[in-house]
Amino acid sequence: MLDPRFFDELARRLSALVAATPAKDVEKNLRALLASALGRLDLVTREEFDVQREALAKARDRLVELEAKILELERGHK
Repeated sequence: MLDPRFFDELARRLSALVAATPAKDVEKNLRALLASALGRLDLVTREEFDVQREALAKARDRLVELEAKILELERGHK
């Protein structure tokens, strides 16, 4: 049977090998590039989005109420 320490040592060495390759630098640079690109976008948090969605729903409800009142008032003047 194989010694489990063999696999631990193999994994450690493979990790060290990958860390020493340009792949690690490429990953680091891509992460920085992505973070920079996302930072320039005009994004909001989910919480801010939910707050605005709720405010819009309330405004729509109020608009429907006001439109009904206007229609009622217009009918009363005829």
